[in-house]
Amino acid sequence: MVNNRNYQKIEQTCECGCEDRFVWPRIKASTASSITPPVIIPSGTIIPIVNRYFYIVTADIHLTNGATLNANLFWDDNGNQVAAFTIFQPNGYINLFINGVMQEGGIYTVTPASLVLDADNATIYRGTPIIIESLGFINQTT
Repeated sequence: MVNNRNYQKIEQTCECGCEDRFVWPRIKASTASSITPPVIIPSGTIIPIVNRYFYIVTADIHLTNGATLNANLFWDDNGNQVAAFTIFQPNGYINLFINGVMQEGGIYTVTPASLVLDADNATIYRGTPIIIESLGFINQTT
């Protein structure tokens, strides 16, 4: 057995047939600390801004070659048709929900003019809700 600061190497044959394995040491949490973190007093207030956009698919969308949905297909929280999506850069992010399920960030792109869905071997069926949630944060100084 070899001891090291970060791990122990145990030389033995396991049930799976491997001969060596590493065992990480247990980490012990402690509430006692001689270091006091600094107190940060913000110079303003962070205000979140949330915009949601809704679309109910009117015909099946086959994603074999991807798809682009223009912003004017969507409606906002007040039931108004939108001309463009609000995107908060760099202090924000966008979530996409299809049929109420949040989607992975790497399968779509949202621009002010459209939602672009990457190519996939899938279909979004008629009647499926698509929701774009755009969140941004501004610093309001006092």
